[in-house]
Amino acid sequence: MRSEAAANADKDKKAKEEIDKLNGADAMIFSTEKNLKEYGDKLPADKKSQIENVLNRLKEAHKNKDLAGIDTCMNEMNQVWQSVSQEMYNAQQQAGPQQGQPGGNPFTGPNGPFAGQQGPTGGSTGNAKDAEATDVDYEEVR
Repeated sequence: MRSEAAANADKDKKAKEEIDKLNGADAMIFSTEKNLKEYGDKLPADKKSQIENVLNRLKEAHKNKDLAGIDTCMNEMNQVWQSVSQEMYNAQQQAGPQQGQPGGNPFTGPNGPFAGQQGPTGGSTGNAKDAEATDVDYEEVR
């Protein structure tokens, strides 16, 4: 049985790589479509069409199980999304806080999707009332 496993190790490795690439492409297609639905109206028209073009090529490569094409399209997709994200971030920084809205992180600020949640540094990102500590009793269960 060990000799059979050793004889098929290369074949199994290639099959695993193919499956991993196909799964990665499938995840990229799903997340890109979701992001286009959610943020499509906020994207510049040229970048949106560029994303849609790469997305269509990625779908075709995924359907044909073209691993080299999948790699190429996924790299292009990552580059396009990175440039779009940077442009949106720069535009937001140049615009500054809007009238009646405090500045700060748009995700953890008072109107953001993660308002009031714990930040990565351990501090609360919400209101001052969240900063109060409450002593509680606990019992360690073993």
